Amino acid sequence: MRHLLSPLDLSVEEIDQIIAVAEDIEKNPKKYSHVADGKKIATCFYEPSTRTRLSFEAAMLNLGGSVLGFSDAQSSSASKGESVADTVRVVGCYADIIAMRHPKEGAPMVASMYSPVPIINAGDGGHQHPTQTLTDLLTIHAKKGRLDTLTIGLCGDLKFGRTVHSLITALVRYPNIRFVLISPEELKIPSFVRDDVLRKQNIPFEEVDHLEDVMPTLDILYMTRVQRERFFNEEDYIRLKDRFILDQEKMTYAAKDMLVMHPLPRVNEIAVEVDNDPRAVYFEQAQYGVYARMALIMKLLGLEVPAC
Repeated sequence: MRHLLSPLDLSVEEIDQIIAVAEDIEKNPKKYSHVADGKKIATCFYEPSTRTRLSFEAAMLNLGGSVLGFSDAQSSSASKGESVADTVRVVGCYADIIAMRHPKEGAPMVASMYSPVPIINAGDGGHQHPTQTLTDLLTIHAKKGRLDTLTIGLCGDLKFGRTVHSLITALVRYPNIRFVLISPEELKIPSFVRDDVLRKQNIPFEEVDHLEDVMPTLDILYMTRVQRERFFNEEDYIRLKDRFILDQEKMTYAAKDMLVMHPLPRVNEIAVEVDNDPRAVYFEQAQYGVYARMALIMKLLGLEVPAC
């Protein structure tokens, strides 16, 4: 039995295999419509979610399986004080695999120690979000045809942005990757990523606080929102939330084939006018999330790719 708690739980070869299956799912969805007949996924979400929870549910339904779970801690026995360990022991009696989101870093790891079925980390606080990373890698590969030799700009909340932390952790294993980290001083990338991942592996990166200056150098611009729920001080959130806004004027600085990505939800960090730019792929990215999670569920449940 395997769990997915971090992108590092998958080798580069396994990630490439998942991407290959996901791309085949996109091309031949009907071929996979009965792969998970009789299987059930439990979505245990202690924190609000739209895309991640619904894409897990869509993924299992598309594979022919079924779904159960809860979308709010207050609608579960957590509101009565039940521990994560006890919850997964029970839910594991009802489902074949569990996708868990939790506001506390490390909660899915605790769950994996007690669960009788595979645990997928669907986001734990500001730590990791490995299935968003699979979504991001699939989007990049589908649009660029490669996962190497790329300059990637990460913009916005790099301190609390778990999608950013996971994406960096995954991409540093591919050759010729360079990062441009664009954020205000207060939201700079944390030391456990800067020192333990980037510097330790001699990955080239620069930290800047102006978006326009670096736009021409980027293959990918990965925007993130400033996350109100991660702030202890409302004044700090208000002061920083409008620090970086991507509009069509800024897009004129970018290369014609640069991709604009965003894990969503957005607030105002990407102007609506950018949606019509062919380089904006964040809504397609959400669709790729279903294919990536379908392929991942198949892998963790040991389900074979159908012959036809």
